[in-house]
Amino acid sequence: MATGNIVMAETDYAAIARRPLEAARCALVVVDIQEKLVRHMYEKERLLRNAQLLARAVKLLEVPALTTTQNARGLGPVVPELAELLPNQNFLDKTSFDSFAYEPFAAAVKALPGKRNTLLVCGMETHSCVLQTVLTALEKGYLVHVPVDACGSRTELNWKVGLERMRAAGAVLSSTETIIFELVRGFNTPAFKELLPYLK
Repeated sequence: MATGNIVMAETDYAAIARRPLEAARCALVVVDIQEKLVRHMYEKERLLRNAQLLARAVKLLEVPALTTTQNARGLGPVVPELAELLPNQNFLDKTSFDSFAYEPFAAAVKALPGKRNTLLVCGMETHSCVLQTVLTALEKGYLVHVPVDACGSRTELNWKVGLERMRAAGAVLSSTETIIFELVRGFNTPAFKELLPYLK
């Protein structure tokens, strides 16, 4: 399968899950964590805390981030406590649930620096915008890791349904700490030491 300058032949889920994350191959995608919507999310404090952790980590590790909003005029901007941490302040306002259906987002993914073949996708809602974005990313040949504790839906049922569908489609379900620990590699690294106060 080909996507831009990326060719992915690996389809075995276990083989994909065994591959270690590399910061130089990753990009973070933050989907629609907006002011008027987040207040209705199941376990919203968990979602916000972990999205902020991911934003801090990718900024330290110089991992690019793409951030979307859904109808920002109606649902508000990205929550300020997250927006201020994201390395790229050019938030892409879409009308489709699938981020890839919005051409500026699809173009931004293609334009990511280096050989980025892995997307770390968090946000809301898990069963709609996150799910559809992940399914298209997989179809385009990207490896996708989803930190389940940085995703949310209005109900626990829909959160679980979205996660189950993504796992069945080939996305690697993970956690925020798992992803961060894998990216920083060890406790003696400057990035880990700087993140440690936020991990306690």
